[in-house]
Amino acid sequence: MKKFYLTTSIVYANNKPHIGFALELVQADAITRFHRQQGEDVRFLTGTDEHGMKILRAAKNKNKTPQKFVGEIVEMVKDLATKLNISYDDFIRTSDEKRHWPSVVKIWQKLLISNDLYKKSYQGLYCVGHESFLKESDLKDGLCPDHQTKPEVLEEENYFFRLSKYTDKVKDLIMKGELKIIPEFRKNEILSFLEKGLEDISFSRSSKKLSWGVPVPGDDSQTIYVWVDALINYISALGYAENSESFKKYWPADVQIIGKDILRFHAAIWPAMLLSADIPVPKTLVVHGFINIGGAKMSKTIGNIIDPLELVEKYGVDALRYYLLREIPAQEDGEFTIEKFEGRYQADLANGLGNLVARVVSIADKHKNVILRNGNFDEVDRRVAGIWEEYKKYLNEFRYNLALEQIWRLIKFCDEYIEVQRLWELPEKSKEEFGRVITELLLYLAHIALLIDPFLPSTSEKILKQLGIKKESTKPWLAQLNVKKGKALFPKLNVKA
Repeated sequence: MKKFYLTTSIVYANNKPHIGFALELVQADAITRFHRQQGEDVRFLTGTDEHGMKILRAAKNKNKTPQKFVGEIVEMVKDLATKLNISYDDFIRTSDEKRHWPSVVKIWQKLLISNDLYKKSYQGLYCVGHESFLKESDLKDGLCPDHQTKPEVLEEENYFFRLSKYTDKVKDLIMKGELKIIPEFRKNEILSFLEKGLEDISFSRSSKKLSWGVPVPGDDSQTIYVWVDALINYISALGYAENSESFKKYWPADVQIIGKDILRFHAAIWPAMLLSADIPVPKTLVVHGFINIGGAKMSKTIGNIIDPLELVEKYGVDALRYYLLREIPAQEDGEFTIEKFEGRYQADLANGLGNLVARVVSIADKHKNVILRNGNFDEVDRRVAGIWEEYKKYLNEFRYNLALEQIWRLIKFCDEYIEVQRLWELPEKSKEEFGRVITELLLYLAHIALLIDPFLPSTSEKILKQLGIKKESTKPWLAQLNVKKGKALFPKLNVKA
């Protein structure tokens, strides 16, 4: 069985997760469900990044210990994943001293053996929001452009990583496609960055200023830099420290889904660390954009956030999953507004998919005796074969919105077919013709249910239940059809005129 290992970035545990992380979760979930659908051995990892100055300060502001503070955030992240119907296989916490820290220590020791760590004094501009140093050229009017905050001037003695040593090696991996970056313009962006040459980077902080993190092995005066610690989660979760069978089986990651703001960490620092430690690099980085509110990036620091759980509570989980995967461009920035969200809900879900299922199942339930249990339905197979082919092509390219468009092409065809055949009149005109048409439509619904499963899993399950077909079953479906009308999949909204 072919293995497929996918990771999300790990959410920074300084505040409850917003809709931006929900976007990454549902993208990752759609891809992993698709690969499970293809019969692959899937492992899907997510988790929380729990160290760093920002978390230490956030905990202090709440009069809580860092461990208690992040523990509460972790429960919020897991609650979000549950309510979004995210099918992750594993959840990693960077504060887990037994599971995560041993791999961090092992990587640090590997970097030492490679002579890639050294100590020196350094002064720089540190953005607590990013948990990273910035250059003057990164600032806009003296502020971090993402967080609208002035970076702090820090001067201390730290361990540095010889990142400069790996500029050409990382560039070569990307150019050869051994480290694939999607979309292409993000690949070009990082190659342009690499052209300037990488600079050595601070890999630790003074433990007097930051004690909340993994101590540097053999040097208690230093704490390992939060990003070094965080990036290692992708292999610590597999048991890298003990060279486990899981690590041997699943690494390198087939896909790592990340936001555009952390591209440099994942496409420059992370592969350089792996090269230094003699570990294979991941195969593919898939980079998504931001969800903007009123044209501005959503940020917990700024405070212009949308709570995804409120949307789930009001509209349902699959409605939110659908909007994020259909309306937000797969690899670019997208805008969220309630007006657009409700527009998609009404047009595509309530009046589209939901209405089609209700029309077909309702009339089929009344005329169960004419549903055909055998026969030639090559036309159905021919039509859906093209849809499935395009659908698989787009999902393999991580173009969720285009894969969904293929499904809605089939929904539109079914609506038009109902009108052309005047389905509501057929039972009186010709039971034989009605039996053929209604059976074709039921088969189309079965395909639609399976096609939407990676995107709208609970809706897929409801449709199959109304058809009497088990999800794991294979064709022929005709013998299984046991139609029973259910509740509306997407109740229409009460929108004021």
